[in-house]
Amino acid sequence: MSQKILFFSTKSGLKLSQDIANHYGKVIGKVKFLKFSDGEYIPRFEQSIRGYKVFLIGSTYPPVDNLMELLLMCDAARRASAYNITLLIPYFGWARQDHKDQPRTPIAAKLVANLIVAAGASRMMTMDLHADQIQGFFDIPVDHLYASRIFINYIKKLNIDKLTIASPDMGGAKRARSYAGYLGTDVVICYKERKKANEIEFMNLIGNVKEKNIILIDDMVDTAGTLTEAADLIIKNGAKSVRAIATHPVLSGNSYEKINNSSLKELIVTDTIPIKNFMNKNKKIKVLSCAPLFAEVMQSIQNDESISSKFII
Repeated sequence: MSQKILFFSTKSGLKLSQDIANHYGKVIGKVKFLKFSDGEYIPRFEQSIRGYKVFLIGSTYPPVDNLMELLLMCDAARRASAYNITLLIPYFGWARQDHKDQPRTPIAAKLVANLIVAAGASRMMTMDLHADQIQGFFDIPVDHLYASRIFINYIKKLNIDKLTIASPDMGGAKRARSYAGYLGTDVVICYKERKKANEIEFMNLIGNVKEKNIILIDDMVDTAGTLTEAADLIIKNGAKSVRAIATHPVLSGNSYEKINNSSLKELIVTDTIPIKNFMNKNKKIKVLSCAPLFAEVMQSIQNDESISSKFII
């Protein structure tokens, strides 16, 4: 007999959570937050969850309240005798610190993984981790989905001639090669070096882009500095057009202005992070929903079915 299932959402992830629940055929359960004057809060499920499979949905982008909400809800579900608890984290924040590249620095991704396991999660589901090896930081099963399944369908519908896939940095070369393999295109790479985080010292182009239509592939767009500089560099080297794909639209600082003033024809993202009033800020941005894919995988997990067919890259 199939186990009973319930969906709950953090406050910041409610729109995507509702879309996922709608595609699954469920509704989001109610959670009440008791708030104190100093900013502390206590989540409380407004229904019994004893014996249920519980899915808790929410991305963990800053502020840290988004992560804390999810951890507190997970702890509450464990103490309320949920059968098991799956955290669906569309955007796994704090993942850029995945190793020590300097002395006396933390490995935040491992710390967050430890917190998730300690809070009582039985399983974690996410999309396009900043580094694949973060899966190994967890002592519970991790379903690492790829937005490529969403983006490749969109790219094919564009029917672009002389298409070439590009990576905005060396770290994304593997991802770019994977897309190129499915689309049957060439690959070019932008080589960059940073002065510090979010500040590029210089960038060079490896490969030929002349008279080609380029699509840059990345896992996230934060300040948009890398993508916009790469786009401008590619156009200067003779490309006909440049689009960019980034799974997670962090879009901090003056990123909207950079995108609007850049050579980018279009920036395609998913809704792992909510973009408020983005159409008023930048009409170059197109948002594709990841809700159908998450709902499909959740259904397979619920039915104890294989999910290997749900992956592209």
